[in-house]
Amino acid sequence: MYHFKQKSLQFLKPNSTIINSSKHFSNQTHLENVGPMASHLKTRSVIRFTGPETVKFLQGLVTNDVRRLSDPKAEDRSTLATTNVPFVSVPPVYGALLTPQGRFLYDMFLYRPPRADEKLDQTGSGPGPDPGELELFADVDGSELDELLQILKKYRLRSKVDIESVVDDFSCWQRFGQDLAQKSSEEPDAASLGWGGGFDRSGQSSSQGNTYGWQWYRDPRLDCLGFRGIFPSNTTPPLVEADKETNEENYLLWRLEKGVAEGSAEIPKGEAVPLEYNLAGLNGISFDKGCYIGQELIARTHHRGVIRKRLLPLKFVNDSGKEVEQKVAPRSEVIDASSGKKAGTITTALGSRGLGLLRLDEAFKGSLTIRGQDEVKVQAIKPEWWPAEWLLDQQEQTAAA
Repeated sequence: MYHFKQKSLQFLKPNSTIINSSKHFSNQTHLENVGPMASHLKTRSVIRFTGPETVKFLQGLVTNDVRRLSDPKAEDRSTLATTNVPFVSVPPVYGALLTPQGRFLYDMFLYRPPRADEKLDQTGSGPGPDPGELELFADVDGSELDELLQILKKYRLRSKVDIESVVDDFSCWQRFGQDLAQKSSEEPDAASLGWGGGFDRSGQSSSQGNTYGWQWYRDPRLDCLGFRGIFPSNTTPPLVEADKETNEENYLLWRLEKGVAEGSAEIPKGEAVPLEYNLAGLNGISFDKGCYIGQELIARTHHRGVIRKRLLPLKFVNDSGKEVEQKVAPRSEVIDASSGKKAGTITTALGSRGLGLLRLDEAFKGSLTIRGQDEVKVQAIKPEWWPAEWLLDQQEQTAAA
C-alpha cells in the first residue's frame, strides 16, 4: 500500500527546480484546471507473449475476455492508411489475475501491438510483410514483475506460448488532464491538426502514432483517466512535449480523485475482492467469457448482488474543513465518530487525498474520522462514474435489514 512523504506535486517541466516545496495540488479544483499532461509510468513494466496459443492461454487466466485482441471487430478497422499507424487498431484490454479463491493478485493492460501487414511500409506504397504469429504485450506492476513471470510460466505447462520481460525495450505512459477526460476515442490535440479550418485525417493519424506504429489508446477503464500506451523506451511518445511531461505522482493524484486503484500496492495482493475494488465498473471483468482462475467467487458474488464495501476516494480535512497534509497512513482505521464503529480502512494516501475500502452504509454519514486521530476528518466522495445502482442496491439492503 502506498504512503508518500511530503513532496511537491507541482506540474513541473523536466529538470526544473522546485522553488517552494510547500505548494502542491491539494484540492480537486487545481487538478480539474490542468491541461493535458503525460507521465512516464516508471512503476510499470512490460511483458511480451508470443506463440499460436497466446490468446487461449491468457483467456483461461485473466478476468476479462481477451479474444478481441486476436479477432478485431469492424469498428477496429479504418480506411485510412499511414506509415506509422495501422488501419487495424484494437483497444487494449484491462483485466486481473486472481488466486483460485478469487482474490486479487495482479492487474494488467493487454495490448495487441501494430503488425507490419496492417500499416503501410516506410515507402508508403503498400503494407509490410506478414509477421506470422500473434504477439501481445502486457503493462504490469513493475514491483511484481519477477513473481508474475514465475506464476505465468508455472501456468503455461505445455501451452505453445513464450513469455518474456521486455522492461528495457518498452515503457508505459499515461496522458491525462481535464481536456482528455471527455468521452472520445481521439486525442483532442491530434484532432485539431489540419490546414486552416479543414480536417486532416492523415495528419491526425500520424500525430497519434510513431514510426514504429505504437500509439495512444483511450484508457480501457474510464474515459476520465485519459489515454494510455506502450512505447519503445528509446523514443518519445507522440504528443509529449517537454513542458507537458510530469512526475508519475501527479498521475497517481489524478487517479485517487477518480477513485481508481492500480497495482498490487494499492489493491492488496491475495486479500482484495475485485468487485469491492470496483473492477467490474472499470471494465476489468467479463461475466460471460467462461472459466478462468478464481471465476467462481466472482460470478457468485456478482449474481447475488451483495457488495457491502467498496473502494472510495477520500479527502482528509480538519474541523474547519481545511485539507490536511500527510496526516494519514495506509491501514489506518476509519471510524464513525458518533458511534465509534469501524467504517473501513485506508488503502492509499497522498497529501490530503486517499483511497479507502469503506462500508457503504457508513461511508456517507458525514461523521467519519481516523481512529486515534480525532482532529482528522474523513470525507468520502462518490465518483461521478459510479453506476447509480451501486448505492441503490446498498440502500435496499439496509432497508431490508
